[in-house]
Amino acid sequence: MKIKNKIKIIVNGKQMQVIPKFSLKSLVVKLKIPLNKIAIELNKKIIDKKNISNIQLKKGDKIEIVHFIGGG
Repeated sequence: MKIKNKIKIIVNGKQMQVIPKFSLKSLVVKLKIPLNKIAIELNKKIIDKKNISNIQLKKGDKIEIVHFIGGG
């Protein structure tokens, strides 16, 4: 059964659709991104990763996820 009431969000400049009340943590899991190697910005505000389970995405939210890559 498909849910018709999906909301549109922007993730790193690309439009995505998720179900209403989708959490920021669920988004990170869905994208298969290791939480310990990223920084997250939601609507131009840096998000404390300790709180991402409590943040529910809303229509039009803009999320930027930056990966940290080590090098030598």
